[in-house]
Amino acid sequence: MTIGAIIRGKTAGYVFGAITALAAWALRYALNDWFPPGFPYLTFFPAVVVTAYFAGLRPALLCAVLSGVAAWYFFIPPYRTFVLNFPTAVALVFYAFVVAVDIFFIDGMRNALRQLEEERARYADLAESRDLLYRELHHRVSNNLQLVAALLRLQIAGVEDADARHALSEAGGRIDVIARIQRELHDAVGDPAPFRAFAEGVLSGAAAAAGARVALSIEGGDQPLHPDQATPVTLVMLESFNNALEHGFGEGGGGRVRVRLDQTGPLHELMVADDGAGPPGGFDLAQSKSLGLRIVRAMAQQLGGTFELVREAGWTVGRLRYAPKRDDLAR
Repeated sequence: MTIGAIIRGKTAGYVFGAITALAAWALRYALNDWFPPGFPYLTFFPAVVVTAYFAGLRPALLCAVLSGVAAWYFFIPPYRTFVLNFPTAVALVFYAFVVAVDIFFIDGMRNALRQLEEERARYADLAESRDLLYRELHHRVSNNLQLVAALLRLQIAGVEDADARHALSEAGGRIDVIARIQRELHDAVGDPAPFRAFAEGVLSGAAAAAGARVALSIEGGDQPLHPDQATPVTLVMLESFNNALEHGFGEGGGGRVRVRLDQTGPLHELMVADDGAGPPGGFDLAQSKSLGLRIVRAMAQQLGGTFELVREAGWTVGRLRYAPKRDDLAR
């Protein structure tokens, strides 16, 4: 607890001012023989300044009056009298002017500091409210998306066409993924979550749902994704991963998948590589009719980036390159 907090009350402030004036008088009296003539206020000026800083305007005025009276009576000739002559009047006016200036500026400073603290507290409350609303918005968006996915799953039960059931099932799964991204963009305390924090969970869930045996490794991605880029980047990763499960490993198959997000350069690069079967001969990504790859191309276009799918040293490698957004990543 600070001295200012202790003497914040009115009575305590006045007591502090009186005690400070008394201490200044005692010090001046003890050192009287050491001081040359003409310095009656030497210890009283600091007393007024200290009182104004810690106790405020009115206690400082009390300290100034008590100090001025004590200096007049004890340290201005003729001593121990209240005789008012021209030299005494000049000395008292000088004292009053100096302490008035000290009190004016110090009290103004205290008011400015108090207003600054109030503004800081108000901005802190606004920031807390903003973060709470932001997290609540993500939570509600996630819940609404999960509701849409649930409605699609209900619709599947009434559809007899196998292709339609498959399309609805894939749509529901993708909406579930988007809902999960929205929910996990931020950690439990509301800070932006690193890419790796939810990428491993998303991919592990996709492998389990497909019944695939995957040795998964994730590198990089230690920084959060920008909220505007989190969904398209994650969808590119997931669709590339699903493409590896479906076409690289085959149904119920397994293999190795490496995911790396390099966030160090001017262009971020997401790589998803698998050691399964590669694309067929003459494969052209731009002409592919696969829904997953069409989604990948659309997400890359949304990011203003590029995506390529190539075969390198026995690995099928998908690379997404895009320019990151820099504004308010950490909020």
